[in-house]
Amino acid sequence: MSLATLQAEVHRNGAGIALVLQILGQRFGDRFSAAQAVREQHAHTTTWLPNQAPDGVVFAETTEEVAEVVSVCAEHRVPVIAFGTGSSLEGHVNAPAGGISVDLSRMNQVLEVHAEDLDCVVQAGVTRKQLNEYLRDTGLFFPIDPGADASLGGMAATRASGTNAVRYGTMKDAVLALTVVMADGRIVHTGGRAKKSSAGYDLTRLMIGSEGTLGIITEVTLRLHGIPEAMSGGVCPFPDLESACNAVIQTIQLGLPVARIELLDTLQIRACNAYSKLDFEETPTLFVEFHGTEAGVREQSELFGEIAGENGGGTFVWATQAEDRNKLWTARHNAYWASLGLRPGSKGVSTDVCVPISRLADCIGETYRDIEESGLIAPLVGHVGDGNFHVLVLVDVEKPEEIEATEAFVERLNWRAIEMGGTCTGEHGVGQGKMKYLDREHGAGLDVMRTIKRALDPHGILNPGKILKTD
Repeated sequence: MSLATLQAEVHRNGAGIALVLQILGQRFGDRFSAAQAVREQHAHTTTWLPNQAPDGVVFAETTEEVAEVVSVCAEHRVPVIAFGTGSSLEGHVNAPAGGISVDLSRMNQVLEVHAEDLDCVVQAGVTRKQLNEYLRDTGLFFPIDPGADASLGGMAATRASGTNAVRYGTMKDAVLALTVVMADGRIVHTGGRAKKSSAGYDLTRLMIGSEGTLGIITEVTLRLHGIPEAMSGGVCPFPDLESACNAVIQTIQLGLPVARIELLDTLQIRACNAYSKLDFEETPTLFVEFHGTEAGVREQSELFGEIAGENGGGTFVWATQAEDRNKLWTARHNAYWASLGLRPGSKGVSTDVCVPISRLADCIGETYRDIEESGLIAPLVGHVGDGNFHVLVLVDVEKPEEIEATEAFVERLNWRAIEMGGTCTGEHGVGQGKMKYLDREHGAGLDVMRTIKRALDPHGILNPGKILKTD
């Protein structure tokens, strides 16, 4: 994908940017940087989308400082892009029109924990691992687990989910309230700590998944959960992808309360074996985990074993000890890095879709045949309990024919999911990479989104060139 394509229709305000750089440099001193290396670090780096660096970076430490930066940028019509950890995959933090990146990583304080109410308040720069480490002695944990140690503000902004979503939901289910800096610098609180409310528009859900285009999230109030009495994980091989998918579909349709159920295809298992020093059978495999009481987990495991057996599943390898389960899920979370080892020197193009669970086997089957016919090297993994799966295409970016084949495959995958009643992205978000699919997915709803964007950000300064095109 060319830089020119991503910059199309995004205007650069050079005069305004020059003024803002001067103002912010004087105001923030050594917490402001215009160094090229720092700027490039705050643009997109995780896949093949080109790096579009901002003109300057401010390391904010309070909500009020973020509001100050946004106010200055609003006055001079300069773009402002929020930055958490930079782990997003669709160009969310690129700056196609230049501007200022607001780095929230220093806003990393856990502000309040209300153990009796099962909630907490954190600054946007707190990461999920940091929060769970903080909660370790309270008997509580935060379950949303996208793999990367992402910031919680970024997770809210992209409506993240992950391996636990089949049981605990996604960020839209986990967030009670937000503190948000709007496009004119106003600070807005979108709700309180009550578990439900009928008081007016749901501004919290409006901001979740808005990818920094409607406001910059600076604080997040989150639901927490009690650490289960018992956890049991397991790995089950299957003769083919269809059998594994059918086992997943039956598990969900029967209402079995599985906490995690992940699919890895043969190529991904091969990569994980090599990278994580494992010896799993190289065949389509389900990684499964159950949470609950000792008796409940045992019963759930036995029921799943029966379902797997009916679908040709092989011998289970169970892990009940914490260190064994952690090793298992660490290998799953390292799947991206493991895959890169399949073709050293290649770039990984990571894409995801999500379909109704009843269409999962159809969508994965057609996608797998598409990969084979295209001659691509592309391992497949999935949070298949909620119909979401990922494909990582390994591309030699020096070969135009490979780029063309990859772009065509990704496009077919997205159209396929939408036509099956699904979505072009289950959790990666839209950013720059998936904008062209939204019209077919949302139809007239896209115009409603544009109306909201223009109303809340009339000058288009908040993360421009993402999600949708505006005038």
